[in-house]
Amino acid sequence: ISSFQVYIIQVSVGSHQWTVKHRYSDFHDLHEKLVSEKKIDKNLLPPKKIIGKNSKSLVEKRQKELEVYLQTLLIKFPVTAPKVLSHFLHFHLYVS
Repeated sequence: ISSFQVYIIQVSVGSHQWTVKHRYSDFHDLHEKLVSEKKIDKNLLPPKKIIGKNSKSLVEKRQKELEVYLQTLLIKFPVTAPKVLSHFLHFHLYVS
């Protein structure tokens, strides 16, 4: 039986708030695209950990690291987020 962790991220833009749910692999795919398309620092994404990956403390720590990762990306693109990042955060559903 394979189990995986889903990270729930709270997104706020102006008066709009919503949540998105992604697996670590989704973050990794996003990061790979941003590294190649936008020259983002490849070390920005928290590393994938194998041992104890579903322990509560590791999940909470990674959740915080992934939130910091997304905040850092949004700071890097203050005016217009790259399309791949906007799609990842579901901007197209909530922000017009």
